[in-house]
Amino acid sequence: MPGRDTVYVFLGRTDGDRPAAARRLLRRAGGALLGRAEAEIRVGRDAAGRPLVDAGDAVELPVSVSHAGGIVVVAARRGGGVGVDAERRRDLPALALARRWYAPQEAAWLRGRPPGCQVEAFLLLWTAKEAVGKAVGRGLRDGGLRRPMPVPGGPGELLRPVPGAGGLRVGHPRLPPGGDGPVLAGDLVLAVAVDGPADGVELVID
Repeated sequence: MPGRDTVYVFLGRTDGDRPAAARRLLRRAGGALLGRAEAEIRVGRDAAGRPLVDAGDAVELPVSVSHAGGIVVVAARRGGGVGVDAERRRDLPALALARRWYAPQEAAWLRGRPPGCQVEAFLLLWTAKEAVGKAVGRGLRDGGLRRPMPVPGGPGELLRPVPGAGGLRVGHPRLPPGGDGPVLAGDLVLAVAVDGPADGVELVID
């Protein structure tokens, strides 16, 4: 696969078996980025329950997994920490949830959005927080929901620096139109975070 340190995001259907679907995509990611046959790729978990991918040697591939409805998403890169989160678009009490969970400036920003855009804005921030938490290996613990995120630019934005977080960057890749693939158009909000510089994000539809 091209790219010195590209983040590859693999999307597929779960077909009712989320663990098996995740393992399949993790092996696919491991085979592609480590240059090995998928049968050689080992999938496991560390002591904290985070997914691990290797080919039986000392090289582990940084990976992250998210589930949303019937979709499984795996992000992988060679060069450092990575996190991914996906959420289905759905009706939510966005303002109430933001007041409860988000930093005050984020709740105020959300309140200033047009009413028809507030749920989308809430999910852009939520997925960014989840992805960043996974990239640093802490999830949403230790105040992760109140960790400030860059103001979202919408789907298709480039990776943006996370305020006050060193080399962390986060963005929302543009998803392809729906059809026969696993992603329904307009239905999924996807965030990818990296710890350190990355060349970009490439989607791989399973």
